[in-house]
Amino acid sequence: MPRESTDLTIHQERVILVGVTTRQQDATQLNEYLEELAFLALTAGAVTIKRFTQKMDHPDSKTFVGKGKLEEIIEFVKTNNIQIAIFDDELTGSQIRNIEKVIGCRVVDRTNLILDIFAKRARSAQSRTQVELAQYKYLLPRLTRMWTHLEKQRGGIGMRGPGESEIETDRRVIREKLSRLKEKLKEIDKQSSTQRKQRGEIVRVALVGYTNVGKSTVMNLLSKSEVFAENKLFATLDTTVRKVVWDQIPFLLSDTVGFIRKLPHDLVESFKSTLDEVREADILMHVVDISHPNFEDHIHVVQETLLELKANDKPTLMVFNKIDAYNYIEKDPFDLTPATKENVSLDEMKRSWVAKENYPCIFISATQKNNIPELRAALSGLIKQIHFIRYPHNLPAISSFESNDEIK
Repeated sequence: MPRESTDLTIHQERVILVGVTTRQQDATQLNEYLEELAFLALTAGAVTIKRFTQKMDHPDSKTFVGKGKLEEIIEFVKTNNIQIAIFDDELTGSQIRNIEKVIGCRVVDRTNLILDIFAKRARSAQSRTQVELAQYKYLLPRLTRMWTHLEKQRGGIGMRGPGESEIETDRRVIREKLSRLKEKLKEIDKQSSTQRKQRGEIVRVALVGYTNVGKSTVMNLLSKSEVFAENKLFATLDTTVRKVVWDQIPFLLSDTVGFIRKLPHDLVESFKSTLDEVREADILMHVVDISHPNFEDHIHVVQETLLELKANDKPTLMVFNKIDAYNYIEKDPFDLTPATKENVSLDEMKRSWVAKENYPCIFISATQKNNIPELRAALSGLIKQIHFIRYPHNLPAISSFESNDEIK
């Protein structure tokens, strides 16, 4: 199983971030990605000291960035006690080796950083096995480079590799380990599948959304449970399922791992079994952080992931969360420049999304408990439609949900 280093929140590692603008990724997109990368680094326990960017047709095949930019990074690392350089895109083993030879600190790419966070937060046997499987897949093509670090059993971001004390340099041994992990995961998946079947035909609702949009907080409100919620990426890694009863109608509410841009493919593959809760759900609650400037991009990422999971055709309730944090700057009526997202009022935003979406839309603040009765009424209506089709003779004693019920 993956072994963790000491808690990095006690001693934060100093890191720099590196990214490039290309024909496929402009400066605006890069800034958004680096903002997210900085948040990932913070979640892993690091503090970002500086960001380095460069405009190129495509990343350099040997060192990712050009010679001049690399020299600038080398000088900054040397004079500012930088422990790690985090690159926003996935690096090859040779790129990592070439950069580390000259840069004077460890090199970690976005994939390795996300794997590190997952290793830190995995708790159940299933998620730990899934993370370890993804780690070994990442390790295999980079075995030579990784071994130089793993044999020293050093801690820190990107160093929570699988089995530091027993790492094997033989690729055949790694492949055998991968095979055993896959078999182990199959057994765990069988147990999880049996548990899902034992739930019978009870209506299932799955919370989905980009990471850190407030899914766990919404779940706590609706199920009156205490699911871990934190303002960090991937606070929820293991799927949590709660049985809820409204108007004498039971249903299952599940909270799943958040999605993210550039999520490592091997991690998606490893966690597909965890996302069976999404595939087998009757209703999806797509939670969106409307206060985030790039929330529309987040919606697209989630929809693309649902399409990959073949779960994009389910009844969906769009829940726009964090309306209390929505920033609106009223546009000067004499200003003839085109309106931006910042100039659009919340009421205008509501009308826009209600008009364009095929799904019902609810606007809430989970932390301030704004519009929770409306959310509950909308979800209750969807649940009842499915429940009464399955159990036409099982009418509830309470005729309807009172929309003015308060969430305590």
